[in-house]
Amino acid sequence: MPPANGYSHAVAFTGATVAVSGQLPLDADGKVVGEGDAEAQTRQVFQNLERALAAAGAGFADVVKLSIYLTDLADLPAFRRVRDEFIDVQLPPASSAVQVAGLVIPGCRIEVDALAVLR
Repeated sequence: MPPANGYSHAVAFTGATVAVSGQLPLDADGKVVGEGDAEAQTRQVFQNLERALAAAGAGFADVVKLSIYLTDLADLPAFRRVRDEFIDVQLPPASSAVQVAGLVIPGCRIEVDALAVLR
């Protein structure tokens, strides 16, 4: 396999699975956070993921797969900086990142969904 930059090519797991739907950079009132600011939007997305995981009895240490949707691949470095505040960079989850033409709510630059396993 080619070298991986901040993700694992494959992750094996057993246990109950928690699927977290794509999270957008929305605050508790449903308003877009940080329009035009990829880092602020990524931080809000990861805070939303953190809350959703906790509600299911999981945390980022349980995440085995992230799917990242970006409207601009130039935001990838900002995404990685923030992601690395939340995940164990020594044992990162498998990940996919794709550029999309747009997201369901205008002004959102990023959406992330997660798959976690309770071990």
